[in-house]
Amino acid sequence: MSSEQYETGLRYRREVLGDAYVDLALNNADDFNRDFQKMVTEYCWGGTWGRGLLSKKQRSILNLGMIAALNRPHEFKIHFRGAITNGLTLAELREILLQISVYCGVPAGVEAFKIAREVFEEQGIDTSDIDKKA
Repeated sequence: MSSEQYETGLRYRREVLGDAYVDLALNNADDFNRDFQKMVTEYCWGGTWGRGLLSKKQRSILNLGMIAALNRPHEFKIHFRGAITNGLTLAELREILLQISVYCGVPAGVEAFKIAREVFEEQGIDTSDIDKKA
């Protein structure tokens, strides 16, 4: 696993999701899923996130919308944390979740707002007066 695209992907994956998450995923890889972990790092992260052009914030916005539409709450939570890491503000995150609610359906919005609340609580993020913080 030493290709340049893999190394680029690994760097982006760590920057967005954090070392602890990535280390856990890679260290828990076994003979059955090791190739999958390589593929995710090389193609998902290195082949898209590592291309440049779009910012990490823009890619986070895209991922949140797509993952909400696909109804993948575990991945949504991971990428919601990543969106915070990538500098999205509370006001921007709220707007994204409102748009998800309209275009993906209210049940997807309910789940997205629920997950957002969990992440805010886990990270000790105060969501009061977000309009003043925007």
